[in-house]
This record gives sequence, C-alpha cells and structure tokens, in this order.
Amino acid sequence: MNSENNDNIRAIGLMSGTSLDGLDIAACSFHFRNEKISYTIDHAETIPFSPEIAAMLKQAEKASALNYFRIHNEFGRWMGRETGKFIHRHNFQPRLIASHGHTIFHVPGEGFTVQTGNGAQIAAITGVTTICDFRSLDVALNGQGAPLVPIGDRLLFGQFAACVNIGGFSNISMEADGKRVAWDISPANYILNHYVAQLGLKFDDSGKIARSGKLITELFNKLEALDYYSTLPPKSLGREWVEKYIFPVADKFADDIPGILHTFTRHIAGQISRALPSAPSGKVLFTGGGVYNDFLMELIREAGGCSIVIPENKLVDYKEALVFALLGVLRYRYQPNCLASVTGADADNIGGAIYEGMPV
Repeated sequence: MNSENNDNIRAIGLMSGTSLDGLDIAACSFHFRNEKISYTIDHAETIPFSPEIAAMLKQAEKASALNYFRIHNEFGRWMGRETGKFIHRHNFQPRLIASHGHTIFHVPGEGFTVQTGNGAQIAAITGVTTICDFRSLDVALNGQGAPLVPIGDRLLFGQFAACVNIGGFSNISMEADGKRVAWDISPANYILNHYVAQLGLKFDDSGKIARSGKLITELFNKLEALDYYSTLPPKSLGREWVEKYIFPVADKFADDIPGILHTFTRHIAGQISRALPSAPSGKVLFTGGGVYNDFLMELIREAGGCSIVIPENKLVDYKEALVFALLGVLRYRYQPNCLASVTGADADNIGGAIYEGMPV
C-alpha cells in the first residue's frame, strides 16, 4: 500500500442502492499525477437482483441476529460470485474491490450504521483485496457517515458548481467558504418506486403516471412542513426516517397512486431546486436514475437558477459505483476518504475495513 504522487490503480466499485433493483459494478482506472486524479470507467454493468435476493435484503431489517448474519454472509457470497464473473467476462484485473454493501440500518444519532454483504466473502471468492464498511468509522467519530460521495465530487468533478444525485434519496455537494458541504436533500426514487409497485410496476417510466396525477394539496403541505427540511447540514436520511414520517402520511391517500406520485414528484423537485446554488451561470452535474424521470427533470428546470448538465449514460448510471471505487483507492493509499465538513464528524477520516485477497 502506498500514497505516492504518481500511481495508476485499477479498482472495481460495487454499489447496491435503496431501490433494490440490482448491483452496480464499475471497473475503473484511476491515474494519480502530482495531486491530480483522472479516471476512466472501463466496464460497467448492473446485475439485477433475483426475486429471492431482493426479498432477502428487504427482510434483513426484521431478521433475528442469527438470520441477519446468514443474510450478511449470503449476500457477500453472491456479490463475490457476480464480481468474479464480471472480472472474467471483461478480463479486468483490479488491484482492489470497494463494496458499499446494502444499507439495512442507518441510525447515526445512536452511533451505528449497517451495510450488509460480507467483504471477507468477496475477497475469498475473487482473490482480490476487498474494502467495505466505509461508513462506520465516521459514525464512531460522531459524524453522519453520509453522504460519502462528496469527496469524489471534489476530486473528480470539481469543475461543476454542484453535483446532484437522484437515486433512492436525492443529495447534493458543493464548495462553500473553501469547504466541501453536502447533505441528503429528500427521499426520491425510494418513495416513488414504493408506491408505483402497488400498481405492479418496478418504476414510473419517464414519470408518466406522476404526470397524469393531480396534486394532493394536503399531502404536499405536510411534506413541505417536515422538520428535516429546515434543519441545517450536516444531515442525512435513511429508510427509518421515511417509514416514520412519510409512509404514515402518504398511505392515507393510497387509493390515488397517480396523485401520490404527482405530489411527491413536485415535492422532490421543489426541495432539489431550493438546494441548488443561486449563481445562474453555474453548471450542476445531475446523475442517478432520477434523471430519466422526464416529469421530475422538467419541474427542476422550470425552477431555473442554474444550468443542468446530464452526462453520458455510463456516468449517469455508475457515478456512485465509480466514487466508491475511488474511496477504496484512497483507503488503500491511506488518504482521507470522508470529509468532516460534510458529515459533521470530529475529523476527516480514512474509512473502510480491508480484507486482503489471496490468489484463488
């Protein structure tokens, strides 16, 4: 392991988001030259979760301790097998694998966060050094443990006024007073996918169902009034917050799914628009599955205030996997990969547990 100024490292990033659609795998090359970093995404795929894997992850939050660790181990084995196949398919030889895992619990206020998927299994099956559990050290240092992507935004996408990702949750990062600041803006696809599933669909294609619905004023006003939105960063969101504050309110209107989708989409767009930097000349990079929601993006554009940049598909779909690969590389090089200015931790830190790979 080293932190030399000049280095080339190939790494694989694994990302499983709250939408439970599959495992994003990005094979990346990073080039370190005199404190500057460039990258390429050489290969990328999303491996869909089988119904069995999705059900297993969904039930993990309610599993007994013994069954939770069975899930933790089995999901690690599954990721290891799929990553091994990916490596063989693309003849890509990484120096390391960086695995985000799948978040089961995120309760930084009580001092813990849990991402399932045993990194030891990934290392054992692939023979490649694997880094995982990126959030726990930051939480132990009194931070939110999230978001983690902003250091990648600073190092790889610093030319943009801000970076916004719309996935299960929307989040933003930008420079302010010489520091990187970032926070989760609002729930996004996690909620939209939850309600469209009640129509037997995985997602609302281009936001067509949401567009067809009508605003539910009572629901909209209750969403806008939630305390989280008036709380200053650092702050982060998790499944637990949605289940406590969103679903009980929205479920009262469950007989009008198009209306719920329409109302939430307007709520998401408004929260994102208010979070954007005010400089009208600034370019903001938008990534994540939410950019394919035409109705949502139209609403954000209508609010104005900045120039929206949506990159080519590989970066849209795999930016988080790319950044987790970078977080793994920074951990490998003993360089900070989590910013206290973002998470509120006591100090910048170098997070991630390392399992050394052995040739298989």
